[in-house]
Amino acid sequence: MSKAYAAQSATSPLAPFSIRRRTPGPKDVQIEILYSGICHSDIHQVRNEWGGSIFPMVPGHEIVGLVTAVGSEVQNFKPGDLAGVGCLVDSCRTCPSCQNHEEQFCEGGMVGTYNSIGKDGQPTYGGYSTSIVVDEAFTLKVPQNLDLKAVAPLLCAGITTYSPLRAWGVTKGQKVAIVGLGGLGHMGVKFAAAFGAEVTVISTSDSKKADAERLGAHQFVNSKNADQMAALRGKFDFILNTVSAPHSYDSLMGLVKTGGAMVLVGAPPEPSQIAGFSLIMGKKKLAGSLIGGIKETQEMLDFCGQHNIVSDVEIIQMNYVNEAYERMMKADVKYRFVIDVKASDFS
Repeated sequence: MSKAYAAQSATSPLAPFSIRRRTPGPKDVQIEILYSGICHSDIHQVRNEWGGSIFPMVPGHEIVGLVTAVGSEVQNFKPGDLAGVGCLVDSCRTCPSCQNHEEQFCEGGMVGTYNSIGKDGQPTYGGYSTSIVVDEAFTLKVPQNLDLKAVAPLLCAGITTYSPLRAWGVTKGQKVAIVGLGGLGHMGVKFAAAFGAEVTVISTSDSKKADAERLGAHQFVNSKNADQMAALRGKFDFILNTVSAPHSYDSLMGLVKTGGAMVLVGAPPEPSQIAGFSLIMGKKKLAGSLIGGIKETQEMLDFCGQHNIVSDVEIIQMNYVNEAYERMMKADVKYRFVIDVKASDFS
């Protein structure tokens, strides 16, 4: 049995729970979980804000740990290796999306790391636990040179920002804006700067300026300052919008160059409006992005290893998770909570 923390309903706090992981099969990797990041989507799903939540629920899809056993057909992992698990643990593997290494868009339905139903018909349980068993094809190699506790959020926040920056070809010399400086935004700044872009952070709070510059931004602009925003019109090749609170897309599209793009990774709770001419005048593009597939997530981790990129984290114990949720709702964390699973008391 694995020790865990679970929500029994959408209104109950997370509390100690025991789960039985499957016996590793020929292609499986068994991992002792050392660190598990907390993602804002954990809160949405625990509280059934997106509907369809499966209880009891063990959240967590930002997992880093040590391999403790492997199946007879596993080729790329051995006991003692570092390993990571991100947002998905299986897919159909045969549809066009899977064949194109975009398992996150599996047309047969990808299997989430938690709050999903596996191919065995059983609910999946995530990283707020002491161990997990995952198919080798969905297990990731973690660079040994990185600070492990700060690696966990790369498996979601990292790939969520890396993927669109890569997909839209952000490169040296381009002008890039990151809208919002939170769990996603701070990773967007790090990646865009590492790609060689000139990075501007756009935020509603002047208190974020020092952090933006520390993280690698070359400029900081308060979106409430009309003069500062006017000076940016038509400046950016690419905008990565990480904000999930309601805000104007039209004002941000005005900052995009002719032929440029703004990509959304934040999703406001209500449908957003945008004027057609914000796109038509300038042949501009408004798009969205989720995470990346397994191949791209491994590429992202390798890039982080080469450039020593990790998340800024606050380490907590498992029994603090409910308080962490409340603080996250107030944006009171710089910039991601990570549970030290190994050091946690599950009693």
